[in-house]
Amino acid sequence: MVMDHEKQRARYVAGTEGAPPVPPPGGYRNARRASGPFVQQPGIPGTTATATGSATGSASGTAPGTADAPKRPANALGWISLVAGILFAAILLITLAVGATDVLYGVTMLTLQLVVAAVIVGALFTARGRTLAAVALAVTLIFNVATVGGIGALQTSASGSYDGMKTEEQKHEEAYPGIKGTDPQAALRQQSLEEVRAEADSVFADIRARITAEYGYEWVQVGDEDLRPERNGYGGESMLIEYTSVGWATTQPIQDYNTKLDVMATIDAVVAEHGMPPLYSFNGEYSGIDPTMIAKLYGSEDPREQHTWEYYTDNYPDPTRLYANIYDLSNDPTGDFRTTREAQSARTGEPLEGLQMVVLASAVLSENDRAEYEEKLKDYPGFQ
Repeated sequence: MVMDHEKQRARYVAGTEGAPPVPPPGGYRNARRASGPFVQQPGIPGTTATATGSATGSASGTAPGTADAPKRPANALGWISLVAGILFAAILLITLAVGATDVLYGVTMLTLQLVVAAVIVGALFTARGRTLAAVALAVTLIFNVATVGGIGALQTSASGSYDGMKTEEQKHEEAYPGIKGTDPQAALRQQSLEEVRAEADSVFADIRARITAEYGYEWVQVGDEDLRPERNGYGGESMLIEYTSVGWATTQPIQDYNTKLDVMATIDAVVAEHGMPPLYSFNGEYSGIDPTMIAKLYGSEDPREQHTWEYYTDNYPDPTRLYANIYDLSNDPTGDFRTTREAQSARTGEPLEGLQMVVLASAVLSENDRAEYEEKLKDYPGFQ
């Protein structure tokens, strides 16, 4: 016993009185290393703080488990799917930019899209290519034949550019300078755009002067002149113009029934001096319009109670058409017409009520385009 006691004491190191006994060789059975940090405890020399760890020792006191292995880079299939998706999106966008909408729905483009989709799906089933394949999938979901082709179709529809699908005959018809269903020579026989404009300015000037002299009304210009190319009926634009003159309006309302009649009679006299027929009343009982429709359009069948008077004349076979309207908010018991007039005034700046005049002319040809128009017609014999 004494000998065993001496051997046990020999296993202690000097200065370690009170310390626990040294573990037996091979360590304690089923020992586990602590998962938290070791903090040096006062009074127990030899203990030190260690990093937090969750590794456990083996029953024989082996070292903790090794650290996680580093992540492996994406495989080649993942990169191929990403590059293929981006390139395919770029091809679609370039095709859209150059206006080749019909190519988007061709067999080649659809086949290419299927190949790209197959590569992406294949990469999705690989652990190291899944991330890049997901990015490629997102790109192709945004930029594919359906979405880009739809944008191209809307763009083509808005611009009317279907060149890729048109025959040479269709392209030739599209460039027709006249209007389908009308005599192309009529534009050469009637007033030109410049003559219509001059006629409108002259008639307006005479009407304004006469109305101001007889009734004291002042005038304000409404809107600007508008020139729009007429469609030719073959999918393109003709060389003929739809003309809308500047408008003119009185700054004072005209609400008395007899005054309205007198004002229209004065306008009648002026247009007669310019070779136009008497004014025609759309809102009158002899207009030929159904009374129910008159009430719907003008507020009542009775002109005395109507919120709108609409008169018209033209110089047929020339294209000048003159409209003279009187708006009267005193004949608007519901306020609905006032709302309509306020919206119109907000758009154009015109007065809410009073007399307003405008000239319209359809399918007129500018004198500057006359020679070119006649030259182009030579390529369209028999067109009408």
